[in-house]
Amino acid sequence: MKILFTASEAVPFAKTGGLADVATALSRALSKQGHEVVLVLPHYPQLISPAVRSCFKFRPVKDSFVATVGPRETRGRFLETELPESDVKVILVDQPDYFDRPSPYVYENIPYEDNCERFVFFSRAVIEAARQFGPFDVIHTNDWQTALVPAYVEIEERKQSDLFKKVGTVLTIHNLAFQGRFWHWDMALTGLDWKYFNWKQMEFFGDLNLLKTGIVFADMVTTVSPSYAKEICTPELGWGLDPALSDRGDSLVGILNGVDVETWHPEVDRFIKVNYSSETVEQNKPICKTDLQKMVGLPEKQEVPLVAMISRLSQQKGFDLIKQAAGQLLDNDAQFVFLGTGEREFERFLKELAGQYPTRVAALVKFDEELAHKMEAGADLFLMPSEFEPSGLNQMYSMLYGTIPIVHAVGGLADSVVPTSEQTIAAKTATGFSFKEYNVDSFLKTFRQALDTFRDKKTWKQIQQTAMSQDLSWTNSARHYVKVYERAIARHVKG
Repeated sequence: MKILFTASEAVPFAKTGGLADVATALSRALSKQGHEVVLVLPHYPQLISPAVRSCFKFRPVKDSFVATVGPRETRGRFLETELPESDVKVILVDQPDYFDRPSPYVYENIPYEDNCERFVFFSRAVIEAARQFGPFDVIHTNDWQTALVPAYVEIEERKQSDLFKKVGTVLTIHNLAFQGRFWHWDMALTGLDWKYFNWKQMEFFGDLNLLKTGIVFADMVTTVSPSYAKEICTPELGWGLDPALSDRGDSLVGILNGVDVETWHPEVDRFIKVNYSSETVEQNKPICKTDLQKMVGLPEKQEVPLVAMISRLSQQKGFDLIKQAAGQLLDNDAQFVFLGTGEREFERFLKELAGQYPTRVAALVKFDEELAHKMEAGADLFLMPSEFEPSGLNQMYSMLYGTIPIVHAVGGLADSVVPTSEQTIAAKTATGFSFKEYNVDSFLKTFRQALDTFRDKKTWKQIQQTAMSQDLSWTNSARHYVKVYERAIARHVKG
């Protein structure tokens, strides 16, 4: 099968969240299963580090192309490279006016005013890439930034080109909260007939909604966990799109994300002080803990539980709970290390907390890939009390590193973490701690349960080894995606 996989970010070229990890890891996993994968991304020159650029050869391929965006024709070009240790071809869409910027979507937390125009252009470029590097069996799009592609295929390309007549289209929703919602006059930028600007297709409470467009026009829609697929069909978690999602019926599928175990695994992780396995976790993980404590300036105490959190700093990620519970969390004998950037309210809160408790709290308000790996290896517990969480990756990274997660039982967190109880301890199936009610009392009760269990070394070792033995690789997830691709393609095969 030949697959065009497109997203607005992928490691190591650009990353703001889990989408970047998924785009790279799933592309690799599909390639390893024998499929031909072409990954199409925007080229963000300012986001590619000198180290990354020195490792890749970016080759201009073919002639420049022209894409129509509203009344204007805009020229771009394709650069070609490959993902390391794989057969995945990477095509970067180079257009400096749109993508040579300090971040992919926002500047100082304010979205770029021309985001709709930028990703209309990118979607047109994906169609052009499908022409130049195809034919493809399936085009897999991700989130609102590429959600116009299925509409272009369905409305324009199937009628005009044999290359697209039988291609299947798939849209994956990584986080329904981000929808690509723009004022109605931006409809003109898409180049699609205004007849599609109606409540069943592209219109959303008077605005243009790009994610809704993809939901309506893609052959298959997936999201990143089975539980989240059910949650987003409800008014409570559907963000206004639950009617459109419910209408998809069984063509909406939840597939839990996997882990790129070549990058995120304590046996091979190149960033951590010493590698370890479930057999050597007792001996070697404490070395990683001491290394982390030194690095972030916390006292080197093995007996004190070290609690980590790596996250975008937002309410969705549970920082309202952490802020409300901070005093009671710090009543316990524990250390905390936070890593991430986001809303200024929570950035300021973490800095103030670290200033108030310098021997108990370390707050690193930045993105640091190496430190993220050291935190997964060196911490004892990992906080992930998200209000909602489509899939989540860090809870799965944590389990593989024997760093036991504390999660709110929603979405992918509910699907991946088996909560600790007398029954799951007896059955040796427990892999973490979870709370169902999203409030401070439930959160604190579960946090204290985790600390109590940490002191029971026999039970703690059992939970660690069970968590570390989970098969969380992309292999199974990739197989599920192939089945989705086959269903998408089958919709265009004449019987």
